[in-house]
Amino acid sequence: MIYTVTFNPALDYHLFTKRLTLGTTNRAVREMMSFGGKGINVSVVLTRLGIPNIALGFVAGFTGDELCVRLTEAGIVHNMIRLTEGLTRINVKLHAEAETEINAAGPIITTESTEALMGKLEALSGGDTVVLSGSVPSSLPKDIYATIMARLAVKGIRFVVDAEGDTLTSTLPYHPFLIKPNRRELSILSGQELTTDDAVISAARHLQREGAKNVLVSLGGDGALLLTEDGKCYRYPALGGHPINTVGAGDSMVAGFLAGLPEGYKNALRMGLAAGGATACAEGLGTREDILALYRG
Repeated sequence: MIYTVTFNPALDYHLFTKRLTLGTTNRAVREMMSFGGKGINVSVVLTRLGIPNIALGFVAGFTGDELCVRLTEAGIVHNMIRLTEGLTRINVKLHAEAETEINAAGPIITTESTEALMGKLEALSGGDTVVLSGSVPSSLPKDIYATIMARLAVKGIRFVVDAEGDTLTSTLPYHPFLIKPNRRELSILSGQELTTDDAVISAARHLQREGAKNVLVSLGGDGALLLTEDGKCYRYPALGGHPINTVGAGDSMVAGFLAGLPEGYKNALRMGLAAGGATACAEGLGTREDILALYRG
């Protein structure tokens, strides 16, 4: 079974306007409400591809109630931990000449609530996959992903980590099955701008030497590159047309990769690119039909 963990899920409020001008009143021409959070996005795409999974995380207040209602309506199996104080955040996504996001901080996650999550994870068994993705709320230590992996090290669980900076690097000693930096994130980790495939490969191999088994580097419109634990390197171009939405594309790539993995790494990479491309070319997360059309095309 695949489990996704989202420490700070959200309701995403999308506002579409022809032009955004600071300091004045702007009128939206269209609006849309969706649910989000990187792990939840992975769960949505996995579910659309017919891959059983369970979304774990934290919710609070009436916005948390609404998030759970929407997850259930979308057919997403979830087992959220309810916080006694605060509100599940509402993030504002402004779509104008360019995409602008205003992300709220979210509720405080207590030690007791964190232990409740650990209890759920400690009930998992070898062969299960846990996706740890997204930023860590300020109420938790930045190495919380590493803490989870350390406590579950004897379980034989396969971990996928999609995070930035120290949150990512702190997990490497625990040998995550897959990490998924994008070019920008990998450049920051390496301390230099990575403009060529050779530079990307070199930086990704360093993360392998530090402990990651497989490194999937998303390159936006240039596709993706995968270094596998058996020493192979695969490089494929992007799938899909002109991107109109980058929100959730990386999460979709992770979901597609896991969906395609039973057929091997090359297939996983292509399915990941199809899922990421379908999302990038849609206003929301990619649909099953669009993902499979790109994959088969």
